[in-house]
Parts: sequence; structure tokens; C-alpha cells
Amino acid sequence: MNLDIQPNGTILIVDDNSANLGVLSDALSQEGFEVRVAKSGKMALERVKYALPDLILLDVMMPEIDGFETCRRLQANPETKQIPIIFMTALSDTANKVEGFKLGAVDYITKPFQQEEVLARVKLHLKLHVLAEKLEEKNTLLEQKVREVSQAYDDLQQMQLKLIQSEKMSGLGQMAAGIAHEINNPINFISGNLGYAQEYAHNLLKIIHLYQEDYVNPTPRIQAAMDEIELEFVEEDFIKVLNSINLGTQRIQEIVKSMRIFSRLDEAEVKAVNIHEGIDSTLTILHHRLKAKPEHPEIEIIKKYGQLPPVECHAGQLNQVFMNIISNAIDALDESNQQRSFAEIKQHPNRIQISTKVIDDNWVAIHISDNGRGVVETLQPKIFDPFFTTKPIGKGTGLGLSISYQIIVEKHGGRLYCQPGLGKGIEFVIEIPIRQQACKAA
Repeated sequence: MNLDIQPNGTILIVDDNSANLGVLSDALSQEGFEVRVAKSGKMALERVKYALPDLILLDVMMPEIDGFETCRRLQANPETKQIPIIFMTALSDTANKVEGFKLGAVDYITKPFQQEEVLARVKLHLKLHVLAEKLEEKNTLLEQKVREVSQAYDDLQQMQLKLIQSEKMSGLGQMAAGIAHEINNPINFISGNLGYAQEYAHNLLKIIHLYQEDYVNPTPRIQAAMDEIELEFVEEDFIKVLNSINLGTQRIQEIVKSMRIFSRLDEAEVKAVNIHEGIDSTLTILHHRLKAKPEHPEIEIIKKYGQLPPVECHAGQLNQVFMNIISNAIDALDESNQQRSFAEIKQHPNRIQISTKVIDDNWVAIHISDNGRGVVETLQPKIFDPFFTTKPIGKGTGLGLSISYQIIVEKHGGRLYCQPGLGKGIEFVIEIPIRQQACKAA
């Protein structure tokens, strides 16, 4: 890089001594610089208002406004702050030099000065000034590039999240709908025939009772068979078995219904739905994670449902949010259970509380909290960031809450935030408009 200063820079010389002005002006002009002069600090401050020099040679000892005050005013002005200032003084003590540097001077020339020294220092500081300006330009360009790359990265990350969200929603919804469809036909067959089976059983038992009434003393062969199969026990237990099958069938039908509600694949994109049905369907699907296990008792679910109107929403996606938040609550409770014994957990049981309420005529709120260990306050602002997770490696991707945030905020125009919950736990608050059209109009 060629750092030579071309002879077209402008130098302002500020000195109340005409002889000094003449000598310096001639020397700099011969080197090709454009020279301007001012015989006082006040005149110098006026001159820079109309034309900014590239460098200022400033005498310290001047009447009215001395060099230090002139420098202070130049540095206070944003337009003149970056101009290099070289003090010229007969003062050689350290205190004055330190004072000048504190005010913003870049160098000192001690009088009486040598022309060669002045030229060398002027050229050096002009080079440094040019380099500083070029560096500032490159820094500005670099900052712009960094912003562009950062924006591109954010855009890419958002696109990845949307693709992942779409794939998860499609995969989970189709799986739930597919399982529900496959189970639905055989369970309907069982349910439909179970009524006939119960009727036939009652009829057969009725015939047996009639035989027992008409033939009080059965033959030895029949008596032996009755004793072998324990007829009285079979008669009593057979009805219980049929009733258990009936209850099991009803339970499977409820699960199928919950899976259909959860997937919502057969409904319109936006539809007014019962929010509580969506939450209950999610809890049904997650029931296997809530029930008691050898290492801990059942996780208690506390419902405090308010009177909610039908809410216009993308039902399947909203159910996915419930799934993500409740699953995270279960994970948090499982993690806190590792530090407690079965007896300790039983004494202070795991709880997930879900409450709903109407905020006003246009909004509803869903609160989901747990009594786990919670999240460190310093980490809470990052909790909705993509790929951020407090779980161990391999236990989570950090996408569930980020996707949930997009669904609530971007898709529904709502709000999703967290705050301290039950005990040391955390509470997630979902606020969404009752009518999507009203939200978009607003």
C-alpha cells in the first residue's frame, strides 16, 4: 500500500507571531500543501466553520483564547473532533505536554523548530489520519457485512424452524390421525358386538338357572363338571369380565377421539374450537408419562378451567404448543425427581397446574405451570431462542419452545412468555385472541 501523502492537503497554522506564520507557511507551501493561517484561537474557530483543514498546527501561548482552550473547543465539536492537532510551544515541561495530550493533541513541536522536523511530523500525522479514515471505512463496511451475514443467518434459522415445525406437525398429526383411523374400525367392531355378547351371556346364565331350579339334584357327571369349573365363581366373574371389556373399549374410544382432536387434520385451517378439548386430548396422549412408576408416584394434574368461548385458531398447531409445554414440564419434574427419594416425592408430589380464563372481550389466557426446579433467571430471556436447551446433550433439541413461540406469536398474533410458577417451578402463559380476523384487523 502506498502511504505517501499527496501535496493537496490543507494545513491550518494558528500563531500570533507573524514571523512563525511566514516561515511555516512558506515551508509547507513549497511541499505542495494548501496553507491557511489564523492569528488567534478565536479566528481559528471561525475559519474551521467554513472549511475544515486536514491538520492544525496550534500555538499554545496566545492572547484571549490560548491553544489549550482552542483545542478543547475543537474537540468538543463533532465536525472538528477528528482533525489532528499538533501543538507548537516553547514550553518543554512535562505537565503542559500531558495537558495537551489529554485535550486531544496528537503531537508537540518545540520552538524554536526546525523546518525538516515540522514537515516530517506533519506528513507522519497526515498519513496516520488517512490510515485512520481508511480503517474506519473498512470497519463500517465490515460491520455492514456482519449485519448482513447475521440477518441472513437469522433468516436461514427461521426458515429451518418453519420447515422443522411443518415437518413435525405434519408427521405427528398424520401419525395420530393414522393410528386413530386404524384403531377406530376394529374397536367399533368390538364395541358393536360386545352388547350382543353381554345379552347372550345373560341368556345362557338364565337357562342354567332354570335347569338348576327344575333339576335340583344334577347327575354325578354334571356335578363333577360344575365342581371342576367352579360354576358359581364363573357365573359371578363372567359378568365382571364383560363389564371390564366394555370399560376398556370405552377408554380406547376416548383415546381415539383425543387423537382425532389433537391432529385436527380433517378440519379447516382456522376454526373456532373448544380449547379445553385440545388440552384434554394432549393430556390423554401424555397419560403414559403422567401415571405412577416404580421410581415416583403419579404426577398430579390440577385443572382450573374458566368459561371460555370457542376460540378461532389453527387447532392442530395450538395442540402442538400444549404438547411441547406440558412435555417440558414433565421433563423438568423427572429431572428434579432424580435428586429425591420416592418418599420425598410422595410427601411433596409433582404437580402440573393448567388454568384458563378470559382476559377481556377479545383475549383468552392459558397458564401451564409445574413445581419443578424452574429455570435460572438469567437464562429465562433465552428460553424461546432456537436450539437453546437446558437439557443434557441428547435429551432435547431446543426447538419445542421456539416453534411454540412462532405458532403463538406469528401464526396467531398472540403472546407467549414465562414467569415463576408453583414453588420453584416455572409458569408458561399463552395469550391468544378469540377471533383471528379481529386480531389481523387490529
